[in-house]
Amino acid sequence: MADFPHTIVGGQSLSRLIVGTNWFLGYSHYSSAKDKFIKKTQTREKISRILEVFLEAGVDSVMGPMVSLLVDAVQEAQDRSGIKINLILTPWFNILPGGPPEGDPERVISQCKEAGACICMPHQMVTDALMDRMYRKIRNIDKYTQLIRQYEMIPGLSTHMPETVVYADETGVDIETYIQMYNATGFLMQVETDWAMKIIKNAAKPVMTIKPLAAGRLLPVSGLAFVWSTIREQDMVTIGTATPDEAREVIDISLELLERRIPETDLQRTRSKSSIDGKID
Repeated sequence: MADFPHTIVGGQSLSRLIVGTNWFLGYSHYSSAKDKFIKKTQTREKISRILEVFLEAGVDSVMGPMVSLLVDAVQEAQDRSGIKINLILTPWFNILPGGPPEGDPERVISQCKEAGACICMPHQMVTDALMDRMYRKIRNIDKYTQLIRQYEMIPGLSTHMPETVVYADETGVDIETYIQMYNATGFLMQVETDWAMKIIKNAAKPVMTIKPLAAGRLLPVSGLAFVWSTIREQDMVTIGTATPDEAREVIDISLELLERRIPETDLQRTRSKSSIDGKID
């Protein structure tokens, strides 16, 4: 197994490249038709094969929701490779009384532990609903982080709001990491990229960045070059891929960028490039 650069989150060693799962589970952020295509295409076997490519390169961390397709694929990849995956789950659960029994917070958090998660980060649906901009705090978050600690997982916060990092640090919330949207286009980000850059730079804990390619709107080399060059050594990049070849490509590009080398990727060959093809390696 190769040794992709790692960082430490709450005492746990994680690869700085994290396997995202939207392209496994059908969340394209592009169109309903593409969502359907992903869901029809991906299987446990295909996902586990992609995960094995990441594991061979030392990318041992996976982030996603607690769904059986993902959990089963992670288990299959671990069984075949003999390598333990650091599973980072982002569950949703009830935050108001009277919700469905299956959404009971302790029930959901205990299921994350049973699924093999080492880090539990309440999803944006939870975290951002608890955000209080008036009093600059995250309401009731302590009772959920305490539950996560009780089940021997590392607590973090999954969020789409830049304030989450700032408020968590100001109020001393018991977490070890947070998610932040971060890409060169500003896709789905609530503030400009320079603001997000400063928030990440000033964060008290390591940051897991997501959407580096703006859900397919940026070429891998373009999106990854921006993110890797503007985060700290303790921070991470989460990226989804749909095939083993895509996994190899983002691994190779990331390693070359981290080593400050110009990526040597295979170029796309099209008829419109025929006048320069053969002159470019």
